[in-house]
Amino acid sequence: MAPTTPTYTSAEEALSVIKSGDRVFLHGSAATPQYMIRKLVERADELRNVELVSISTFGEMPCAEEKYADSFYINSLFVSANVRDAVNSGRGDYVPIFLSEIPQLFRLGIMPLDVAIVHVSPPDRHGYCSLGVSVDIAREAVINAKYVIAQVNPQMPRTHGDALIHIRRFHALVEVNEALPEVDYSSRITEVERKIGQNVAELVEDRATLQMGIGAIPDAVLQSLTNHKGLGIHTEMFSNGVLPLIESGVITNEHKKVLRGRIATAFIAGNRALYDYVDDNPLITMHSTDFVNDVTVIKSNNNVTAINSAIEIDLTGQVVSDSIGTYQFSGVGGQMDFIRGAALSKGGKPIIALPSVTHRGVSRITPFLNPGGGVVTTRAHVHYVVTEYGVAYLYGKNLRQRAKALIDIAHPDHRERLMQEALIRFKNM
Repeated sequence: MAPTTPTYTSAEEALSVIKSGDRVFLHGSAATPQYMIRKLVERADELRNVELVSISTFGEMPCAEEKYADSFYINSLFVSANVRDAVNSGRGDYVPIFLSEIPQLFRLGIMPLDVAIVHVSPPDRHGYCSLGVSVDIAREAVINAKYVIAQVNPQMPRTHGDALIHIRRFHALVEVNEALPEVDYSSRITEVERKIGQNVAELVEDRATLQMGIGAIPDAVLQSLTNHKGLGIHTEMFSNGVLPLIESGVITNEHKKVLRGRIATAFIAGNRALYDYVDDNPLITMHSTDFVNDVTVIKSNNNVTAINSAIEIDLTGQVVSDSIGTYQFSGVGGQMDFIRGAALSKGGKPIIALPSVTHRGVSRITPFLNPGGGVVTTRAHVHYVVTEYGVAYLYGKNLRQRAKALIDIAHPDHRERLMQEALIRFKNM
C-alpha cells in the first residue's frame, strides 16, 4: 500500500517510473487502460524490452506493433486478437495456464510485477475505487506489484465484491474520461449457432447454475432459455445475453449454494447498457479467478452447466480450444476449471459446443488433431459435445463408441470420410 494518499498527475509523469527490462501488468478485457497504453507507446524510443503481461485485452494495442518490437515484448496469459500477430511472430509469447491459477503467479513471485496499470472507477467518500468490469487477475496484480498506476474513469462502473480497492493501494492516479470498449455478438448469430444454442438449451435443466463464455454460441444458448426457471449464474464472465433472462425472472440465483441470490463473476464484457446495469448493482458480485474458477467452489453448486467452445475435437474426444495447429489463437482460460467443476457438481453437465465445420467447410471433428494443436480439455474430461446436428455424450464410452457418437453429429458431408478413418484406426465400428 502506498505510504500516503496519491494525487492526480499526468500520464507522462505516472509512466516515467517504467524503465527498460521492467515487467508491466496491463488490466484486461473491457477494462483495458487504452489511454495509458497510448501514452506508454510515446516512450517507445527510450525503452527496451519492457515485458507486458495481461489476459485478453480489448481495443487497439500499439505496443504489439512490429515497429515497437525492441521496446515492448508481449507475454500473454490469454491471446486476444490485438496481440495475436506479435505472439505468433516472435515479438511475444504465450503462457499456458488455467485462469484459476494466474493470480498465484503474482502472489508467489513466480511472475513478479514491477508495475501494474489498472483502470478503476473514481473513489467513493470512503476512498474506495472499483476495478469495475474486470477483477479476475487484476486484484492480485494490484496487491503484489511494486508500483501501481490507476487510470481513473467516471465511465467505469462501480462494482461490488472483491472489486473494491482503497485509493492508498495506488502510487499514481491519472484521470481520464473515455467510454469502455463494447462487444455485442447477438446480432452476429447465424442459423448454425442458433441451432447449437437450441441443442445446448435442451440439456439445461431448471435450477441449473450456468457458466458460459462470450460469443455468438453463448448468446444463442441464452436466447433459447426463455422458458427455463430458477437459473443461476456462477461464471468467469458474462455478457449482454443475461439481461433479458434476469428481467424476465428466468435467472433468479435462488437455488445456488455459493453466493445465493447473486451473480458471481470475475469479469464482464458487453455493451453500454450492460455496464450501466452492473454499476453499483448489489446483484453482481465480482471476484478473482482463484475464487470464481476454483473447482472446489464451482462444484459446491448443484447442477452446474458449463458451456465452452472449441476449435477442433478428434474422434477420441480430445478438445483443442486455444490453437490452430501451431498458431496460438487464444488461451486455456477457464475452460478446464469449469469443465472439471461441472463434472464434479451434483447433477452437473460439462458441455463443449462448436459448429461442425469451419467457415471454409473444414470439419471441426477430425480423425487426428492438427499437428501442434494444444489439447485444452482431455478426452478423460469430456462429457457432452454439441454441434448443430445434435448431442454426443462421451462419458464412460470407449474409443469406438466415442468415434461413432461424434461422427453422428459431424457435418453430413464429412461423415463418410470420418467413418473410413475410424474403420482404419479401430478395425471395426
